[in-house]
Amino acid sequence: MASELADQPFSYGLTAHILVVDDEPRLLTTLASLLRDRGYQVTEASGGAKACELVNSQHFDLALLDLRMPEVDGFDVMAHLTDIQPDCGTIVVSGESSFNAVSRALRRGALDYIRKPFDPEELLATVESVIGQQSLMKAHEHVQMRLEKSEALHRYIVNSSPDIVFMLDDHGHFCFVNSKVESLLGYQPTELCGRHFRHILDDRDVARGTYALKGPNITADNPRTLEVRLKTRGSRRATRHFEVTAFPVDPQTWPHAGATHGGGNGKAARYYGTARDVTERKEAEAFINFQAYHDLLTRLPNRALFKDRLELAITHASREEQKLAVMFLDLDRFKVINDTLGHAMGDRLLQAVTQRLEKCLRKGDTLSRFGGDEFTLLLPSMHNHDDAKQIAKKLINALRAPFQLGDHEVFVGVSIGIAIYPEAGVNMDQLIQNADIAMYHVKGKGKDGYRFYSESMSIDTANRLNLERDLRRGLERDELRVFYQPQVCSTTNRIVGLEALVRWQHPERGLLYPRDFLPLAEETKLIGQLSEWVLDQACQDVGQWIRSGHSDLRLAVNLSPIQVEHPRFVETLMQRVKARNFPASNLEIEITENVIMTDLEQISQKLRELAALGVRIAIDDFGTGYSSLNYLHRLPIHTLKVDQSFVKAIRSGDDGACIVNAIVAMAHGLKLEIVAEGVETDEQLKYLRDLGCHQVQGFFYGPARPAADICKSLGQATAQAVAF
Repeated sequence: MASELADQPFSYGLTAHILVVDDEPRLLTTLASLLRDRGYQVTEASGGAKACELVNSQHFDLALLDLRMPEVDGFDVMAHLTDIQPDCGTIVVSGESSFNAVSRALRRGALDYIRKPFDPEELLATVESVIGQQSLMKAHEHVQMRLEKSEALHRYIVNSSPDIVFMLDDHGHFCFVNSKVESLLGYQPTELCGRHFRHILDDRDVARGTYALKGPNITADNPRTLEVRLKTRGSRRATRHFEVTAFPVDPQTWPHAGATHGGGNGKAARYYGTARDVTERKEAEAFINFQAYHDLLTRLPNRALFKDRLELAITHASREEQKLAVMFLDLDRFKVINDTLGHAMGDRLLQAVTQRLEKCLRKGDTLSRFGGDEFTLLLPSMHNHDDAKQIAKKLINALRAPFQLGDHEVFVGVSIGIAIYPEAGVNMDQLIQNADIAMYHVKGKGKDGYRFYSESMSIDTANRLNLERDLRRGLERDELRVFYQPQVCSTTNRIVGLEALVRWQHPERGLLYPRDFLPLAEETKLIGQLSEWVLDQACQDVGQWIRSGHSDLRLAVNLSPIQVEHPRFVETLMQRVKARNFPASNLEIEITENVIMTDLEQISQKLRELAALGVRIAIDDFGTGYSSLNYLHRLPIHTLKVDQSFVKAIRSGDDGACIVNAIVAMAHGLKLEIVAEGVETDEQLKYLRDLGCHQVQGFFYGPARPAADICKSLGQATAQAVAF
């Protein structure tokens, strides 16, 4: 059958017989119709197997083949055509566009390659061109033309390839390289031909790259593939990543001879290969890897990377019998700033904090963002506790200066817990947990400091968990009580105001004072709920006393920083006051200087709004924080409360008395009222009265008392008017 078909004459011209092969019916019909409209005789084959059957029984001048077909693909059909009808030309019409597929098709004898989706006019022009060329050739010229056409197209594809295509001689010198090398690396092909390929390898990859071509079992069917970095022209630092595929060629079958494009000698080629630029992929992989182990906001290692490094550090410390330290850092006042100024400002603050902290580190230390406003720090190779202590002090001092966030100047401190290996733990989890426990003890003692972990802290932590549970239940079961401490006129002994103070009637531990549970309430974010309850109860109690004849009685209430710094602080406070029908002019809120200085501008605006509504503003614990005439002048302050530590120091020649003198004098100068806290003796009372401090409170007039006792002190006839 093969010899009979080979002896049949060609039917060149518009009557050429064309075999169209494709496994997609729609494309097959479209292509066949297009060719028939031009007058060609067309036979359709829906797949490679059908095409091979038709080749055995019919003669074709030209075949249009798809490459990717099930069972019998286009390459198999081409091989069958070569055996049965060697004079039949082939045009590949395929969606397969990889360099290897195109190159393989051309090596199998394809006269042209058309990519799907094809342009109809371009396809018809290609078909006409191929058939026209066939009609002008004799049998022996036909074979030569196919070879030349294939080689020309191959050269076109090589030079148009998105990859660098190259050939090397036995010694690794370039004997051909396509023009793509210029756009990707900046080299002219002429300057590379004759030079060893290591000339463009990054220094870090020279050994690996040169060894690759010497490896065993490298063949055309088993090429060597590796990723290397190639240098761009004129710079040893600028490198790009490439995936290089190379395989040897047989010099006896290699068809090229003489000079090639770029000035090389193609006949000397012993290796053929491609280099594909994969820089973007490598950068994407690097970014994904960075994301997996770093915090994108601060660019610091994240929790996972920190734990990996800590594990390695523990192993090293154990082997070398060294110490290491783990620090747990928690920012003070961050949540308030974040809630008040917004998350964008909070993010900027975290970035600024990170920059300051990093300046305090030694080479080899690892600072990580553990989550939210928490950081962890690994300090390997510690000699003693003093090393960790010095670094902790540096970190605290680094954050003491204010941060400028746009128009806002804010202050943020840091509480640091320290766990030393191996005393405070011998594994990763123990060290992190114990550093965290130590940090919470710093929070409970007033924040902005550091502490080393000790075993007693674990006991305290267990107690803390139990106390937290009890406090939550206490709020639900109405176990809290409001006590009132009178603020008394020092000259008339008349009660002019009441400061509301919270107590907790614990079912097992008895009456607890604020120092026993307020730090815990702040840590667990229960302080807001607790403060709101105190305000409601105090407004109810004092409101009834006011309505019962004590119209000038003032209620002083301490507010937590969380409440004051909340964006809706003023609105929420006034809603609660109005709900209890409490006169705003009888309310005095007490806040500390530290709360004001957290964000002077925002707090100032809120206090001015309250003052405009009649609410009085008192500065509690004055003289212990960021005392400044600037904010006293700018803010609607009505009262200064002298901290009891200064009042206790009122003795002959004591510095505390000098501070009290200065505060009272300043208050008089600014026309502010002043209340002295912690008055316990006649001596203190007389000293303050002589200074002109006309309002005092303290144990001299008795401790804070429940509402029923206060009702009697106010001279009420009965206690029915008091709401318990």
